[in-house]
Amino acid sequence: MESGQQLAKRFREVLLNGKWIANINFKEAITNLTWQEATYRIENLNTIALLTFHINYYMAGVLNVFEGGNLEIRDKYSFDLPEINTQEAWNQLYQEFVDNAEQFANHVEQMTQEQLNSSFVDEKYGDYRRNIEGMIEHAYYHLGQVVLIKKLLLA
Repeated sequence: MESGQQLAKRFREVLLNGKWIANINFKEAITNLTWQEATYRIENLNTIALLTFHINYYMAGVLNVFEGGNLEIRDKYSFDLPEINTQEAWNQLYQEFVDNAEQFANHVEQMTQEQLNSSFVDEKYGDYRRNIEGMIEHAYYHLGQVVLIKKLLLA
C-alpha cells in the first residue's frame, strides 16, 4: 500500500509539478492564462476557469476535513464559479488553487498508514486513502479537459 508520502507525490504530480502521466500538470496548464482565455467558452464545453474552480472546490472541502472541520461541500455547488471579469479575479482563483494543492499535499504527506486506512468522515465515503486517490483521478480527468480546451483556444 502507498504511504502518505507516496500519495502526496502522486497528488503533486498531477496538480503542481509532475509530467509523468500527462506530460503536464494542472498548475502548468493554467499558468499565464489571461482571464479572457480562462473564461472563454467554446460551444458547450466548460471553461478552464470553471474546471479550475471545480477541482479547487473539492480540494478545499477535503482540506477542511484534514484540518479538523466538517465535510461541507456538496456536488450541486461544485460548478458555482463566481463571475470572473478581471485578471485580478482569475489570479486570485489561480493562487487559491495552488495554495490549496500545496496544503493538501502537505497534509497527505504527514498521514500514517492508520490514518489513510481510517474512515473518511462517514463509512459510506470509504477511507482517507480512497478519497485521496479519488482526488488524484478526478484531477487527471479534468486536466485532460483543460489541455484540450487550451489547445482549441490557442489554435
